[in-house]
Amino acid sequence: MDEVEVVVAHSERATLRVGDVFLKVDADQARIDVEVEAMSLAPVPTPAVLWRKPPVLAVAALPGTTLGRLGGPSTGSPAAWAAAGATIRKLHQAPLPPLPGRAGRSVVALAAELDDECELLVTSGVLAADLVTRNRQVAEAAFRPWTPAFTHGDLQIAHVFVDGDEVTGIIDWSEAGQGDALYDLATFTLGHEEHLDDVIAGYGTDVDLDVIHAWWSLRSLLAVRWLIEHGFDPFAPGCEVDVLRSRM
Repeated sequence: MDEVEVVVAHSERATLRVGDVFLKVDADQARIDVEVEAMSLAPVPTPAVLWRKPPVLAVAALPGTTLGRLGGPSTGSPAAWAAAGATIRKLHQAPLPPLPGRAGRSVVALAAELDDECELLVTSGVLAADLVTRNRQVAEAAFRPWTPAFTHGDLQIAHVFVDGDEVTGIIDWSEAGQGDALYDLATFTLGHEEHLDDVIAGYGTDVDLDVIHAWWSLRSLLAVRWLIEHGFDPFAPGCEVDVLRSRM
């Protein structure tokens, strides 16, 4: 009998692997609704949906391996990273899904959320004031007009699978929807800046690097307290706090 592997688990959701099947348990069925619809619309490889019985969604495992994870060594050739960039561009050029996603929050709402979070990070002593202030300044470049694209919304490198230099699939679509394309590119390269040029080469169009840097800072600032509260360590080498320190 196959062993049960806990892929990720916290108070909001959990993902388990049993052999070639992933079981996703989510307290919010709206996220599962978004995930299933997004996978049906996305013009890129996605896992096959095997069955769904709320609160569980079962999807097939993808061939290949991920390009790495935040805080860990990156893997894959430059060609594999470029192939991922080309796949992301194909997604961004697809017809828009019906609703905004994680990458599509309004500038006004996002700026207000960021300001509140920065204040909490400092007053609670989680991060030094100068580190927060500098990264809040860097994050400002993300607050600009953008053309909506079909975005994944949580495009961590651990969500992109490759076999050799070919992308075999992208998982975890619960944050998908209309959004800022550069949010996806920044999320994908977070903590692995050394591969940004390869990804952009595959993406095939000019990218504003200041905005990429802004999203690195913004995403990291918003994530630190949540990660701590849910049992993760943003202070681990190569993770969110190191990303913030790299902007100093």
